Amino acid sequence: MTPTTATAAEPAPAPSTPQSPPGLDDRIARALVGAAVGDALGGPVEGWTPEQIAERHGGRVTGIVGPWHGENWRTARPVAPYHKGDGHVTDDTLMTHALIRVYDRVRDHLDAYAVADHLVPDLLSPRWIPELEAEALPLQRIFLAEKWIVARLHYGHVDPREAGAGNIVNCGAAMYMAPVGLVNAGHPQAAYAEALEVAAPHQSSYGREAAGVFAAAVAAACRPDATPGSVVDAALAVAKDGTRSAIEAVGEVAAQHDDFEAALAPLRAAVEPFDTVGPDYRSPSLGARRPSRLHAIEELPIALGMLLVGGGDYRRTVLGSVNYGRDCDSIATMSGAIAGALGGEVPADWAKTVAQASRLDLRAPARTLAQVAREVFARDVERRRSHEEAFAALAGTR
Repeated sequence: MTPTTATAAEPAPAPSTPQSPPGLDDRIARALVGAAVGDALGGPVEGWTPEQIAERHGGRVTGIVGPWHGENWRTARPVAPYHKGDGHVTDDTLMTHALIRVYDRVRDHLDAYAVADHLVPDLLSPRWIPELEAEALPLQRIFLAEKWIVARLHYGHVDPREAGAGNIVNCGAAMYMAPVGLVNAGHPQAAYAEALEVAAPHQSSYGREAAGVFAAAVAAACRPDATPGSVVDAALAVAKDGTRSAIEAVGEVAAQHDDFEAALAPLRAAVEPFDTVGPDYRSPSLGARRPSRLHAIEELPIALGMLLVGGGDYRRTVLGSVNYGRDCDSIATMSGAIAGALGGEVPADWAKTVAQASRLDLRAPARTLAQVAREVFARDVERRRSHEEAFAALAGTR
């Protein structure tokens, strides 16, 4: 596929203004398709700087591009043997879809034991892996921090609620938590709490915290009256420690920009004091990815910052995330999910290309999750009414 490039950033299109706010099913579809498309756009430029991206592609990336190393993707380091580019999704989407399959089996809120009982076996079951262009175990594609889940739970038999302790602290859990936010649509506090539980077997410290805050942001974006600003406010309402401080710092800078080109360097400067990886993404510093109450993953604050810069418009938000570089597939996965949940329209040609190239039905998981979300909400109503009756009887207020 010939890379789609431009010599400069595209003019910012006006945000879409649908006549009526999208409903639950539509928001879930836009969020999940938006996350997958963002993942696929960011994959081929992951790990590089904005300057390197512009040099490689003759300007900013404005759509789906081919592998960084062209036809040598099978052997070129550091991404071999993965076919990153040409519309292939990465492990962000593979993990997101795996979590949806867990929801499909449990059909209720999830906890750490659901990860042990259902997600781990899913990672050990053959699936089509787009970047390998073959059927394989998802375990063979996911990153070391995700392999940790299988090592600790399947082989180590660690308590699922404690298994995340000791893993490298990164965005690995946060990147696939959009389904948690969508099941808890409109209720960011509940999404935050559930995501912390789901992430417990995978992450600790600010990696686990980011998973909770991202889920909360997705849930907040589903509210009919949501805006980029209200989403960030909801994230700040639940965020703790360095994660909260990083979102605040990035948000203050993002509020001064409405064009991602001008925002790229200032956003990096704003998040840098909280990011432990360091200036060279491929050569992490000695203090990288260790537990801390002062630090934060880079990906979530930048995703929220790009959401503000892009005004919630899907294309602007995701292209800003992609051209930021570094871990931009995860950044674009997160920002794409939030922009989609807000009702942002994912370009149809992008979605079609990603679905065809990845050989995945991007909408089937959304239909499944929408049905599960409705069932979970009905159960929540029954549980709440039962609690109200019991409490009223105890308190003598009935």
